[in-house]
This record gives sequence, structure tokens and C-alpha cells, in this order.
Amino acid sequence: MSLFGAMTTAISGINAQSRSLGHISDNLANSQTTGFKRIDSNFTDLVTQSSSNGHSPGSVIARPDFTNTVQGTVEQSENPLGLAIGGQGFFSVAQSRGTAGGLPLFDERQFYTRAGDFRMDRDGYLVNGSNYFLQGWPVNGEGVVDRTTLAPVRVSQEVFNPIATSVIEMSANLPALDPPATPADAKTYSTQVQIYDQVGNRNPVTVTFAQMTDGTPRGWNMTITPNPVLGGVDVPVIFGTNGTIESFNGVTGLANTAVDFPFEMDFGLGNQPITLNLGRFGVAQGITQYAGRDFSLRNLSQNGVPPGGYSGLAVRDNGDIVVNYDNGQSRTVARVPLVSFSDADKLQRLDGQGFMRTVESGEAQVTDVASNGVGKLVVGALEKSNVDIGTEFTKLIVAQRAYTANTKLVTAADEMLQDTINMKR
Repeated sequence: MSLFGAMTTAISGINAQSRSLGHISDNLANSQTTGFKRIDSNFTDLVTQSSSNGHSPGSVIARPDFTNTVQGTVEQSENPLGLAIGGQGFFSVAQSRGTAGGLPLFDERQFYTRAGDFRMDRDGYLVNGSNYFLQGWPVNGEGVVDRTTLAPVRVSQEVFNPIATSVIEMSANLPALDPPATPADAKTYSTQVQIYDQVGNRNPVTVTFAQMTDGTPRGWNMTITPNPVLGGVDVPVIFGTNGTIESFNGVTGLANTAVDFPFEMDFGLGNQPITLNLGRFGVAQGITQYAGRDFSLRNLSQNGVPPGGYSGLAVRDNGDIVVNYDNGQSRTVARVPLVSFSDADKLQRLDGQGFMRTVESGEAQVTDVASNGVGKLVVGALEKSNVDIGTEFTKLIVAQRAYTANTKLVTAADEMLQDTINMKR
């Protein structure tokens, strides 16, 4: 029994070392594969019979020992959409199972990966080199993140719709001058702002301040041209002795309340309501009147936006996917979360560095990059394979020698059995 047992044990050793060689070959073949996690070998002894009086040869098996939680080297990439995870966690991805109407149909199962070599395909989806589609939380037009839904991220390259100007903010200083002796002595200062109508056309609007000629100290008349449909002609502005607005349009406002002037313009598309903000009553903000030689404009801005064409895509450190436009605007369309597991080494491995949840791995925990405490997102980078070639060659030598030793044991057992058989002769 011992000779046969020894031979059986040696054969199990050959099989175990063969599996170990398979793991090593898989590791070496994928040493340059983005996001690949190496497979080590866990040798386990199987005992047939063992006591204080005797021990019979057992066997050995080699089980895979996964390293899904072992970090690979993070390297910078020329791909601006490349993503790497520093620490634990996975990207949530989807897999296509066909097409309909020229667009992919997605498998209902959830998949995960560490391979962040994403690029934008012709349909606007972010896809990695193994054709897994990056999933994220949708973000609506108001910037609100919907954390209840994970969906493949699709980027639209449509034009950014124009936004009509609705607010103008002005900050300037009118010089503190004495009331004009005659109307001819009155000072007038003007500034122009470009505002946008409902279709994105730019239209110049001029705001003019003229000294009052009725002897009112620190008094100015404000005029908006071209003449608005409603309001904007000779609006009185009176400053206090402290240089801040005391009265506007005949109203003495409460301290620290906004000085807003609503008016309407018509650029051929119907009335467009606009509010001109000149600061606050009694506060050195917006329009002031302090000593100086001339009109000093500090700020003149408006909230209108012209139409914009798609100019690029960017990912921020918090996982926001942002579309940039050539009008200087940007829009967040999705946010990439990270997914963690109680035991990530128990995930089911799939083709293309993909994983699926198993009972042993635990439930997927989808969390925000900024607050998950699991890992951080590294933008413009890729996580390389966690395989170390030098270590794998060392394991290869050991496995080769162990395999050879087991074959020698089979040969020795065979010769001893042959000697036993020859005893009959």
C-alpha cells in the first residue's frame, strides 16, 4: 500500500505543480494587462490516515489564491479618460448583449472591473479595452446626483443651448463731484455690456449715469439704452454722505437690502425681463460715490450664455464626468462611484479583467468617491498588473523542480514495484 500510496501522492504532486505552472503562465502572460490581478497557488494537504502509530501517504491539491485586493502600480496615461483606483474598490460596468436600433442592449447582471482604460465610442459611451461600459450615477440639469440609479454613462455631443440674460451685476465708483453750476457742466459716464437674447445673439446695452442738474447733491440719473420696452430712462440715484446708495428710483431702502432695477428689452423675440443689480443700500458694494477723478468700473457681468459646441470631456477627482463646450461652459452629466465588497478575493473572475459578485464576496456597496473611505480616483492614470515578473520566475523555478522531484518519485516507486514483482522469480 505504501508504494502505491507514494505513487498516488507523487501523481497528485505532479497535478498540483501543473496547476501552479498554469497560474504562473497566466500571470506572466498578463504582466502588462491593465488592471490584471495575479493568481497565486495555495497548496493544501489531504490526509488519508494519520495517527501516532502510522501515517499513510495522502495527496496535495493546488487551489488558486486570488489577489483582487492587492494594488497594482498606478502610472500616468496620455488618455485623459483613463481612471485608476488608489486603494480598494471597483468600477461598476455593464456588458453589451446585442444591439437594437444601432445602440447596445445591456446585460441585466452587474459587472465590476479595475481596468480603467476608458475611451468614448462612436455612440458616446465610455468603454474600456475589454468592452465593458462604465456605469455612473446620472446628474440632471440642475446638478443633482441620482444615487438610486446606476446606468452606462453616455455623453451627448449636442450644442449647449443658449441662456438668455436675466441678471446684470454692476460694480463701479462715480467720482464725488459738486453739483454742476449749469447743465453744460454736468458730467456723464457710460459703460456697455453685451447681453444675450433667447437664441444666443449678442446685443449691446449701455448704462449711462448723468449728474442731476437741479442742484441735488450727490444725485445722478441712470439711463439704459437702447430704450427698454419697460423702465430704464432717467432713474434717479442719490448717494449718502458715506458714499453708498441712499435712495434709488425715488425709494429710500433699508440698509443692506438689494438695489435691483427690473426692466425689459425686446430684441425682436418678445419681451426679455432683465434685472440690473447695483449693490445694496448703505453698503460699500456695487455702485458707490467716493473721491476720484473719473468713473471707475470694477465689475460688469451678466448671466447669459451663447450657444456652445462640444469641445471635450473631462473627469474630476470626485468622479464627476464633465462635458466642456467652446463657449466656456461645462455640464456635469454623471458621477462615477466606487464599489466595494466584504471579501473581494471571492469575486468570480471573468474575461477581460471583469468580476461578478458571489455569495462569498458579499453584497456590492456602492459609495461616493469623495466619502467612501475605500479608495480614491486617480484621473489620467491606469493601474497596471500587480504581477512581478522576477517573483514569478522564482516561483517558476521552484514549481519546475518540484514537478521534476515528483516525477522522480513516480519512477522510483515504479522500480521498487518492479523489484517486488521480480522477487517471485
